[in-house]
Amino acid sequence: MADTPGDLTWTRAAPEDAQGPGPWIEIAFGPRELVYLRETGDPSTVVTTTVEKWEAFTKGVVAGEFDHFAEIGSDRRAL
Repeated sequence: MADTPGDLTWTRAAPEDAQGPGPWIEIAFGPRELVYLRETGDPSTVVTTTVEKWEAFTKGVVAGEFDHFAEIGSDRRAL
């Protein structure tokens, strides 16, 4: 895992009217084409990926490739 730069600008993925600390996911784009992800409840744990992989993931979300993970009433442990 790459060291997390201290000067990242984190963007919270939360609804505009969201109140309180979350839990939310935050994302930051850093040097060397790296993308940093963390949870608001545990900001010291940071996961990194590449911009290329992040863009492939977000295109898959928009295309509905992960909708089965969000099915209401599904047992996520079985995935």
